[in-house]
Amino acid sequence: MRVWIDMTASAHVLVFRPLITIMRERGDEVEITARDYAQTLQLLELHGLAAEVIGKHGGRSRVQKARRMAGRLGALHHWAKGRDFDVALAHGSHELCLTARRLGIPSSDTFDYEFATLQHQLGCRAATKVVVPDAIPPDRLTKYGVHPPKLVQYPGLKEEYYLSDFEPDASLLERFEVDPARVLVVLRPPPDVSLYHRHSNPLFPMTLEHLGRLEDVHAFVIPRTEEQREYVRGLALPSVILPEEAVDAQSLIALADVVVSAGGTMNREAAALGVPVYTTYGGRLGGVDEALIREGRLKPLTDPRALDLAKRDAAAGERIRRDPALMLDLLLSARG
Repeated sequence: MRVWIDMTASAHVLVFRPLITIMRERGDEVEITARDYAQTLQLLELHGLAAEVIGKHGGRSRVQKARRMAGRLGALHHWAKGRDFDVALAHGSHELCLTARRLGIPSSDTFDYEFATLQHQLGCRAATKVVVPDAIPPDRLTKYGVHPPKLVQYPGLKEEYYLSDFEPDASLLERFEVDPARVLVVLRPPPDVSLYHRHSNPLFPMTLEHLGRLEDVHAFVIPRTEEQREYVRGLALPSVILPEEAVDAQSLIALADVVVSAGGTMNREAAALGVPVYTTYGGRLGGVDEALIREGRLKPLTDPRALDLAKRDAAAGERIRRDPALMLDLLLSARG
């Protein structure tokens, strides 16, 4: 079987890594395309995955986004035509789904946030199958033209699948000179170039300023973009640790005492690994985060002073592991 996977954001590398391993170990051919955005290319290199780099992110401008998408659609079509793929897989890459449909390749689109409206209007309608967590109410997807049998749902979090074989690298803390006596807080800024997160979120900068001045805390910030990195560096906060390139974020999360994130993936990774996590997300919460909040596995943060800053008992949190082969089977169901 020949499989095409398109990765357009950092999290996609993590989602597909174990699935690619399974496919290649059983003899399938997997080819990867990638967009130059955030730490996507660095993470591909970190995990030993080769990819054809096609296109860049369009930034904040809607016009520039549209131009970049049009150019990338043409480039993907040119690249994929004649490669005889049996199936194409994406995590929210509407460009893959649109291209695959044009070329007659069955495709699966997966995601776990249902309110990225423009992205899903394009990707869901073009995809053969749409594979999402069962925490997302199906009626929220009907506006994208998604109904059974196109709709396929799986139990739990996607992070519980791709982290099933994960064990943290404890040496990471020593490499970044993290003081084990301090409370380690891992922070992720908001996705400020995403169309579904257009308004500024003052809570995250407030939290960063608060934590970055505490002497008994190490605030480890994992920026999404160089612009965010420069912003954090410019604050010159004494308790902040700021890496210069992509790091093993999953190990940091697993070794952290607390996680504070304005995005989604890192929140759910912390929940899957049994680490206390707070969300500062300023947009509309999706079904997955709503479920995690109901279960007490994710806490909304409205005031940085409400953070419970204490050393964590690593044995206290409940870690959930699920078989990634199930996720792969659902995605490959697009072949019929």
